[in-house]
Amino acid sequence: MNSTDHEIFMRRCLELAAMGSGHVAPNPVVGAVLVHQGRIIGEGFHRQYGQAHAEVNCVNSVTPEDRPLIQRATMYVSLEPCAHHGKTPPCADLIVSEKIPEVVIGCVDTFSAVAGKGIEKLNKAGIKVHTGVLEKECRAINRRFFTFHEQQRPYIILKWAQSRNGLMAGPDGAPVRISNRWSDRLVHRWRSEEMAILVGTRTAILDNPRLNTRLWPGKHPLRLVIDRTLAVPRTHHLWDGSVPTVFITARDGQAGNAALLQLDFSAPLLPQLMQSLHQRQVQSVLVEGGPYLLQRFLETDLWDEARVITGTDTLPDGLAAPALRQAAGVESLHLKGDRIDIYRRG
Repeated sequence: MNSTDHEIFMRRCLELAAMGSGHVAPNPVVGAVLVHQGRIIGEGFHRQYGQAHAEVNCVNSVTPEDRPLIQRATMYVSLEPCAHHGKTPPCADLIVSEKIPEVVIGCVDTFSAVAGKGIEKLNKAGIKVHTGVLEKECRAINRRFFTFHEQQRPYIILKWAQSRNGLMAGPDGAPVRISNRWSDRLVHRWRSEEMAILVGTRTAILDNPRLNTRLWPGKHPLRLVIDRTLAVPRTHHLWDGSVPTVFITARDGQAGNAALLQLDFSAPLLPQLMQSLHQRQVQSVLVEGGPYLLQRFLETDLWDEARVITGTDTLPDGLAAPALRQAAGVESLHLKGDRIDIYRRG
């Protein structure tokens, strides 16, 4: 097949991989396709953490009448097949045992347990291997996974809603309704796709947020609250025990329905937090404010993506939204009047 054919089938791998978003972390999302003479005979994706990987689901999807074709087919997979025993057996071993003669890989897995070992195992078995097909796109769909392993920290997404004149709260930080109900549902979908969600003390006190996914059928993220003195009232939702919650604080001891993460507030806090979250295998964090906390992430250049919802109304007075600099816009859409702009760090 030529390079155009390779890209067509790799794009299908990416479509499949996206279906696992929000369900497989801390594993990467992966899609796989089996092709015989230009016809797809099997496809699969990693559906759930701890369950079968994409390559396994792909092979298992082949019908009995097409199974004899596997040994003459090409497997396309968006990420290098694993070569180590984790919660499931190595996918590279499956490919070898099925005698698949050719494998096309989107990008190499830089996780130390894989990192070329899967390709090496395939090569040793005499399997023809191609790499780097739609590599940029294949890395992008797993940007959380790669950031976590290559930069030793979670992938950071900043999110806020602002008025048409660039304000995101009323005077003294009082909560103000800005986004519409359609945007609210989108935000809850975003929450379901990340491992954790973070707010600061002021937002936790004034907004009394639930930080869950009640408007979207997805898992709740781990709730993280920066609260140096544990000032958030115990009657607030964040103490209700409905979702696993961690208070980042200078205090130690017990906290009832929440866990405490004690950090040194006399030193730069965000690097400490990133290290602690990496140790806890938290691969991505959605930061929902308030403006002071969001600005700290921006000022320390500790962010990867920003999602800004701009409503239809203006506010007479209030707190300004963060200043977003050195950012590249990658997507823009409208939802019943609200504008949603997504940026990546430039």
